[in-house]
Amino acid sequence: MNYESFCKAWLDTWTGNRPKELLKFYHADAFYSDPSKRTGLKGYDQLLPYFEKLLSLNPDWKWEALEIIPTQKGFTLKWKASIPVGDSLIEETGLDIVEMRDGLIIRNEVFFDRLKWMELLKK
Repeated sequence: MNYESFCKAWLDTWTGNRPKELLKFYHADAFYSDPSKRTGLKGYDQLLPYFEKLLSLNPDWKWEALEIIPTQKGFTLKWKASIPVGDSLIEETGLDIVEMRDGLIIRNEVFFDRLKWMELLKK
């Protein structure tokens, strides 16, 4: 599988509030976790409502792959995000651990420091 092409298409769907398009990159019983959902979500029934809320609140953020490291089960992705918050723009770097099955994400664990983001949201 060409992870570079996959990541480009996948990261592009995180922008523009298209949760159903984003869900197409995930296996029906995928596990997903991020700093706000540390215990994680599993399957379309939990992922879709979360993606709908998250993407509706952040329709203009942008994601860019900085480095893709293939692993035995998928890849590790170092990324850069540009997140508009009010009149400010946060540039954040983070990491995803991604496991694949049948060309879809079966496990996605997201890691980044969201402190700057949370501080701006409080203003």
